[in-house]
Amino acid sequence: MTSKSRTIHQGRNLKRFREMLGLKQEALADKLGEDWSQKKISMLENKDVIDSDQLEALAKALNVPAEAIKNFDEEKAIYNIQNNYEGSNTSNAPYYQHNEQCTFNPLDKYIEAVEVIKKQSEKIEKLTEDLLKEKDEKIALLQRMLDAGK
Repeated sequence: MTSKSRTIHQGRNLKRFREMLGLKQEALADKLGEDWSQKKISMLENKDVIDSDQLEALAKALNVPAEAIKNFDEEKAIYNIQNNYEGSNTSNAPYYQHNEQCTFNPLDKYIEAVEVIKKQSEKIEKLTEDLLKEKDEKIALLQRMLDAGK
């Protein structure tokens, strides 16, 4: 049996990191300066291995370690995610056989939310009353000033 050694495609990794950060090729080129273009980024994303100086500049622009782009292995990442998230080591027993119980009463949470809304409504009502009272006082003051000026 021969073991297949997989090579890491640095260009594809560059593309994944760029996309995860929500950057278009043009935006990355702009971050890198006038010597860069969308076409140059596209060409690099198709290369198996990226020159170390270019890789450093790209990593700096993406604010990630160059080693991350150089060594990221998607299959290993997927394996780790599938096998290391919380709850992944539970047995294959049906969900109802697990000892997981709700730690709060949803009805209590609903009542708490209603009480918060009620308090907020009371505050808004009080503020509205205060604003209306202040408006009435200003109108009365203006009326007195007008009457005094006649």
